Amino acid sequence: MKRFIEGRDRSQRILLPEQLDDYVADSNPVRVVDVFVDELDLVQMGFEGTMPAQTGRPAYHPSVLLKIYIYGYLNRLQSSRRLEREAQRNIELMWLTGHLAPDFKTIANFRKDNGRAISNVCKQFVVLCQRLGLFSEALVAIDGSKFKAVNNRDRNFTSAKLQRRMEEIAASIDRYLTALDTADRQEPDRKQLTTTRLHENIAALKAQMRELEDIQLKLQKTPDQQVSQTDPDARSMKTRGTGVVGYNVQTVVDAKHHLIVAHEVTNIGSDRDQLHSMSRQAQEAIGTASLTVVADRGYFKGEEILACTQAGINVIVPKNLTSNASAEGRFGKADFIYDARANEYQCPAGERLIWRFTSKEKGLNLHRYWSSNCQQCSLKSACTPSPQRRVTRWEHESVLEAMQERLERTPKAMRIRRQTVEHPFGTIKAWMGATHFLTKTKARVSTEMSLHVLAYNMKRMINVLGVGTLMKVMSA
Repeated sequence: MKRFIEGRDRSQRILLPEQLDDYVADSNPVRVVDVFVDELDLVQMGFEGTMPAQTGRPAYHPSVLLKIYIYGYLNRLQSSRRLEREAQRNIELMWLTGHLAPDFKTIANFRKDNGRAISNVCKQFVVLCQRLGLFSEALVAIDGSKFKAVNNRDRNFTSAKLQRRMEEIAASIDRYLTALDTADRQEPDRKQLTTTRLHENIAALKAQMRELEDIQLKLQKTPDQQVSQTDPDARSMKTRGTGVVGYNVQTVVDAKHHLIVAHEVTNIGSDRDQLHSMSRQAQEAIGTASLTVVADRGYFKGEEILACTQAGINVIVPKNLTSNASAEGRFGKADFIYDARANEYQCPAGERLIWRFTSKEKGLNLHRYWSSNCQQCSLKSACTPSPQRRVTRWEHESVLEAMQERLERTPKAMRIRRQTVEHPFGTIKAWMGATHFLTKTKARVSTEMSLHVLAYNMKRMINVLGVGTLMKVMSA
């Protein structure tokens, strides 16, 4: 008969109590959390309650609650109620907190009341990475991803969506009124039951209509013409699928170890206005004067690229594929060669397109060029259906041309971008689960994201350096 490994009898007495430390191996990541928090200056970070109150009931020290949250996010435990349960039964958390088990309300309030301080802790960990030389100081990638908010799509309204809903309710009320007219011709007993039910339905629909009218008033006061009833800061955003009500999270990821250098939570669906601000945050975090930033074509905007260039940041962003001429098989703007000395273009037929005038559109100075010989040109059908082919040039077009040359010299840039910046998003979303964010409003969601980024970076550093080495450098 085979022998099995047998456990200890539950009723067996232990003469010499075992130390809780014996249950936590030296290579356990929980030890990194303990050392990291102990080395922080929580007063400088901005945490509340770092000094005990002179009166009242003693409170938990912020370091205890911060350790609970970092441990939780490292182990996919984001809910305050789950963290409360784990603090009572999880040996690692017992070791980390010294057998303290705060209730869920205390845990939740800590995250709510210390959002800025938690964000500072996340930034402090990036400073540690920079001090250890873990950043490449050469190449980072920027991307944005949509995260779900605590707001159902049915509780988010735009002007068009609200109008459709009001029309549907009005049509339903008309149908019920027609049904009431029909019920008047029924037998008295049956008529009473039918009319009572129809009046109740009509009253409910009118109440919904009044609620929608209140939302319509709120819509008129919002700049972006959107109202979210559960999370007021969440916005409806387009995705590859059907869209999502949530937030657009921006991250800058280092190409060397895929560490998140900077992040920001926005409620604007487009990425076009994020390039310069995120690049500057990365430049400051890494501490380098020159930096190369790679992003997808969703970030292509001349003013943003110019601002990066003026800050000493080399940007690589592909142009948007919006040319109707190229889509229809005709010559595109790239087929026209610009002569900076003469300030004119040369078309594929060899004709000169000279400067005609300069206009201002959306704050941009745009120069217009065309030739007077288009009507006689043998290539006109492959060039333009208009009497003349006109070319528009921005006053800082040379910045965009220099960027295009960098992209052509580094054909693998877009592949590096995908390999660098998309992995962290996939990892963090897998940790979050299907619901993504648990809190409401942009400020609290930003706190959540800071904890996720901190946990992601900490796990990456543990994988790169190991628990022992990381603890030594933290304590140094």
